[in-house]
Amino acid sequence: MEVILLEKVANLGGLGDTVKVRAGYGRNYLIPQGKAKPATEENIAFFEAKRAELEKKAAEELSAAQGRAAQLEALALTITANAGEEGKLFGSVGPAEIAEAATAGGVEVDRHEVRMPDGPIRAVGEFQVQVHLHADVNATVTVTVTGES
Repeated sequence: MEVILLEKVANLGGLGDTVKVRAGYGRNYLIPQGKAKPATEENIAFFEAKRAELEKKAAEELSAAQGRAAQLEALALTITANAGEEGKLFGSVGPAEIAEAATAGGVEVDRHEVRMPDGPIRAVGEFQVQVHLHADVNATVTVTVTGES
């Protein structure tokens, strides 16, 4: 299946690229999310007519994401959780708690933007967490987990 990308998609292409993808990926993810349109002649004409508008929107989203990244880099989050004597948490600190703490700190972050490849935090200490704001913009946030008994 060939699609025209309406925004930059990681590991696939940029705005306006015509790419060949698996039918399920295009039909079930790219098209419903508004990231692509099927590469038919009328959709190609539609895209060419709207190209400048879509490029302007993409540039605005990129600059907004870069602004949020600068705010997040300056932010230090502290999360208090129940912990045992050895510093091990009863439970864990996941993306939802980190996103909630960042939003309370003044920067709007959704939980799906928080990337934790090693899984949730299960110990007291200071950790570096990646926040994926845009296809080109990632920010690193310092999260300090303190324990209370």
